[in-house]
Amino acid sequence: MPATSEKLDAFCHILPRAYADRLFALDGLPAIANLRKRIMSIPSLVDLDVRFRQLDEFPDYRQIINLAAPPVEDLGDPVLAAQCVRIGNDGLAELVTKHPDRFAGFCAAVALDDVDSALTELDRAVGMGAAGVQIYTHVQGHPLDEDRFEPFWQRCAELDLLIQVHPCRNSSWADYPTEERSKYEIWWTFGWEYDLSAFMARIVFSGVLERYPNLKFLIHHGGSMVPHFSGRVGPGWDQLGSRTPAHQQEDVTGYPLTKRPVDYFKMFYADTALFGAAHALRCAVEFFGPERVLFGSDSPYDPEKGPGYIRSAIANVEELDLTPDQRAAIYGDNVRRLLGSRLTA
Repeated sequence: MPATSEKLDAFCHILPRAYADRLFALDGLPAIANLRKRIMSIPSLVDLDVRFRQLDEFPDYRQIINLAAPPVEDLGDPVLAAQCVRIGNDGLAELVTKHPDRFAGFCAAVALDDVDSALTELDRAVGMGAAGVQIYTHVQGHPLDEDRFEPFWQRCAELDLLIQVHPCRNSSWADYPTEERSKYEIWWTFGWEYDLSAFMARIVFSGVLERYPNLKFLIHHGGSMVPHFSGRVGPGWDQLGSRTPAHQQEDVTGYPLTKRPVDYFKMFYADTALFGAAHALRCAVEFFGPERVLFGSDSPYDPEKGPGYIRSAIANVEELDLTPDQRAAIYGDNVRRLLGSRLTA
């Protein structure tokens, strides 16, 4: 595939107007109250005029969009969550259809508190042109290696989808067992990265990638903690079980794996959403390889409410010692290779 100059942002967020209106009509939900507060300070999540004016700064740039947090499972009612997901996916598909010069594709939402319903919606969204699916690191506190989620992984493998993985811990996840809430937004700064890394580990040791090696997980925030602790992930986890007493061996007994744990971690993909930390991006590229890193900004959650993280992600990629082909791969060729005709021309 010849190198291209276009930058395709593989991980950024939006709220289609009808979806936002439906969420804001709900009362008494902390997740919605927090979202309403964020919308007030980040108008480009909903206002396309504001968003497009921001994007004009970046030539040859388009976005692959997904629904902004919160996870729809946090709405509490599976029926309501399924209704909201349909509205959200309809809105994402409409945005891509109406604005292909701005949006190269979308990753669908699913409500995994009801797996059968999620599979139905996933098929419907793919029929509307979804290039992938966005999931979160847990479902109402449940890990995604539970047996009930196996049909979802199987269907994602059959459909050959990109699976965006986003963290979703909140302040109710305390920093210490003796406390009720996390302080100082530690739950966000460090907790989200632990969430992503723990998700990856559970996927690895439960054998999801052993059973479905073609799954394409895109891990937000540069693959999170894993590249930076590759010695613990590699030689450290080669000694799995050596730290665990005999009466707890079930805690370290997972699916039979045919490779070293670290080799499965290298099967994930990572984005460039590291908020201006070029040294962290360099570590991620060295661990996963430039062929498994996708340009992604996490826009519009930067201090400028839209363009800041796009600009810093570009600057970070430019700062790395890469060949022109490697740089083009990160900017757009990798995601085009993975998604092909599911992206708009």
